[in-house]
Amino acid sequence: MINTQPYDSLFATAQQALLTPHSLDGNNIQQVFASMLAHRLDYADLYFQYSRAESWSLEEGIVKSGSFNIDQGVGVRAVSGEKTAFAYSDDISLDALQSAANATRAIARLGGEQVVPVIRHGSRRDIYLPQDPIASLKDAEKVALLEKLEGYARALDTRVVQVMAGLAGEYEVVMVARSDGLMNADIRPLVRLSVQVIIESNGRREQGSAGGGGRFDYAYFDEAMLRKYAALAVHQAVTNLEAAPAPAGNMTVVLGNGWPGILLHEAIGHGLEGDFNRKGSSAFAGRVGERVASAGVTVVDDGTLPMRRGSLQMDDEGNPTQCTTLIENGILKGYLQDSLNARLMKVPVTGNARRESYAHLPMPRMTNTYMLNGEIDPAEIIASVKHGLYAVNFGGGQVDITSGKFVFSTAEAYMIEDGKITHPVKGATLIGNGPDVLTRISMIGNDMALDSGVGTCGKEGQSVPVGVGQPTVRIDGLTVGGTA
Repeated sequence: MINTQPYDSLFATAQQALLTPHSLDGNNIQQVFASMLAHRLDYADLYFQYSRAESWSLEEGIVKSGSFNIDQGVGVRAVSGEKTAFAYSDDISLDALQSAANATRAIARLGGEQVVPVIRHGSRRDIYLPQDPIASLKDAEKVALLEKLEGYARALDTRVVQVMAGLAGEYEVVMVARSDGLMNADIRPLVRLSVQVIIESNGRREQGSAGGGGRFDYAYFDEAMLRKYAALAVHQAVTNLEAAPAPAGNMTVVLGNGWPGILLHEAIGHGLEGDFNRKGSSAFAGRVGERVASAGVTVVDDGTLPMRRGSLQMDDEGNPTQCTTLIENGILKGYLQDSLNARLMKVPVTGNARRESYAHLPMPRMTNTYMLNGEIDPAEIIASVKHGLYAVNFGGGQVDITSGKFVFSTAEAYMIEDGKITHPVKGATLIGNGPDVLTRISMIGNDMALDSGVGTCGKEGQSVPVGVGQPTVRIDGLTVGGTA
């Protein structure tokens, strides 16, 4: 358990950042809801946000770019049946709130005036500290941190010809007020450090990258962490420098633990979000209770993991996040839900409503999505493969939600021959169908790991931080596109 300030104190901090400077209080919020609920709505909410964000970029020992941004505003949403009206303003004032509220009443049904409930505060858990990472280091110390990271990378291999390092931090204060009377608040820190190296030998260049982060301050990036990121990036670049072209064909693929869970996130996770399933556009629509994966496959989405990049104290509708089992021992158990889709599908909310900012509508999104451990030693999984591909790291990928088809490119991969990892290969792509791949998992390792804290998920133009993870898994009969 993380020791932190009492919730009353945190809520007061949020009020002082979001309401007090604009002469707003609970009475004003009730006024706005009274205006909105003068006509019949199923649901309405106000989403206040204040954020400060910075980023630093170092290249060739020189600060190439730096940015600092302050943003604030409020989004006003009204929901009636399947219809949603939304307005937002970067002016947090009673006039702006009333104007936005009036704009959302266009979808209201005819009917008598609804009662405005008494405001009540939500609860808080201790998933991360309400700290300001931007203030945790002086600017000169942030640059020095990047310079040190570059130095470690260059010292590892004389063939390193270029190093690019980046540091980013965000301090975000949010408050949600709902038409059912709930008011909840959160203070969300977020940091990320990344490094990319380019190695050159005999006229050939290859690159490698690494990094990490989460919901804490810059103190997380100590000497050991900097050395770790530098070593991982250089190792990946050297591996690709020595790699042979990847063969193509249908073969057994072993996915490493940790970040390869991004394939799970993209090829399967999006298809388990409530909006796609309510509309029937997901390959998993209407399949709750059916077997959709091999025995032993259990997939969860957990927004409560301490200090993880994808974790939240509350979702962007003020509901507490939770650990939701999506697939249990191969059986589909349910979907990720926000309030609108949960109400229309007549199922419980799962605390997965997320939005990029006050200027965006919330929708059901993943937080930290991962596969649980199996019982097999990873070495035994490798030893079981006569001829196949061992994919340790991934780059980009694409997926079609309706069909479940995906294409992913590997960033680090090796051949497996006669049960042993042999030489590295480059240019390998994995091609398949998400629901089909779940049924082709034949072995699950006991080494589940989460990614290092670098994931960002895009959906309908909105980006949010997420986490992924899995143990080592064996997939039989997957199509591999290669360059050999």
